[in-house]
Amino acid sequence: MLRYARQAEHHGAKLICFPECYLQGYLLEPQHAYAHGIALNSASFASILKRLESLDLTLVFGMIEAQGNAFFNTAVVVSKGVLMGAYRKAHLMRAEAKFFSPGVESPIFDLEGIQFGLNICKDLNFPECAKQVAAQGAQLLVCPCNNMLKPDAAREWKDNHNAIRSLRCTESKLWLLSSDVTGTREGYIAYGPTAIISPDGHVMAQAPLNEPGAVSYEIDFSSAG
Repeated sequence: MLRYARQAEHHGAKLICFPECYLQGYLLEPQHAYAHGIALNSASFASILKRLESLDLTLVFGMIEAQGNAFFNTAVVVSKGVLMGAYRKAHLMRAEAKFFSPGVESPIFDLEGIQFGLNICKDLNFPECAKQVAAQGAQLLVCPCNNMLKPDAAREWKDNHNAIRSLRCTESKLWLLSSDVTGTREGYIAYGPTAIISPDGHVMAQAPLNEPGAVSYEIDFSSAG
């Protein structure tokens, strides 16, 4: 993560987003959460923040959060090694719901005067999640995703993820930044996409499907997109 963040910083990025559960890996197995969940007030997480404090940009990355006996599919916002806050996925997959608890809050964050909020993957299927962000005056929706699916489902959905994201943009009038995964794992495949979508639903930039990569785009928040 640090290497990619430094590359983004070198190219002038102010915000970088990594996929859902990026920190420990997205495995729908309770034992994985129990073994690798990290509390946000722990020494382990403090050591991660320490490594990020030299970066002059804001990071959003997914992780498995532990809080007492509960676990959450969480995305954190970190700036110069400081935890600015966290968003917990509200709408869980059936397999996730066996060991993750759903989130109930939709916080807003500030980046040099630009307000943004978060959704995580399946949250984008529900219009109210994006609308909660927009209702608080935000201009940008940042979305860590992990669409690793069975091959038939992956092929069916590979061109539809952005269609749903574009619909959320036109409904909420938000810009949208998604960070997704690609590749294969034990009978699963992910095509992505990682993309930037404007408030009128147009895909402004996208990483190639089924290829590792990143996308960079300078958003003009003074325009309607």
